[in-house]
Amino acid sequence: MRHLKKMNKRAEKLINELKLIPHPEGGYYRETYCSESKLISPVNGEIRNSLTDIYFLLVSGQVSRFHRVIHDEIWHFYEGDPLELIEIQSDSFGMSKIILGDNAIVKYKHCIKGGNWQAAYSAGEYSLVGCTVFPGFDFSDFEFLKEDADAQTIFLEKNPKLSNLI
Repeated sequence: MRHLKKMNKRAEKLINELKLIPHPEGGYYRETYCSESKLISPVNGEIRNSLTDIYFLLVSGQVSRFHRVIHDEIWHFYEGDPLELIEIQSDSFGMSKIILGDNAIVKYKHCIKGGNWQAAYSAGEYSLVGCTVFPGFDFSDFEFLKEDADAQTIFLEKNPKLSNLI
């Protein structure tokens, strides 16, 4: 990991101790729980683990690029600087900005509704969060905004200042 020289020491320690690896959307992660029980997704009819959970770490300069998951995803703040989470409604493209962690209105978790677009970044040196998905996460239920040309066009018309998160 060549980025670690300039990285916050605590973030570097978390990556090593929690055995985090690079995530395709940005940042670092490790799955911490995957239920053995299975169920049929009410969204796509596919068999999924009932529940999954990960650690997810973003350091200064990293972003979790706009993506969506077909199932609800709950973000949990654990430590570090506040995490800025952006949720874009899949139908209206209305935007909400949620800050997890220490701020004037303390909020430590937020649910992104299945199908909504989401992106995140640390407001400081690092943010350690967790993400829980029900039914469980599967990469086949995941899509980057850049892969949906129509949605990307509408998104950029409404939110041109957020193009760096695609």
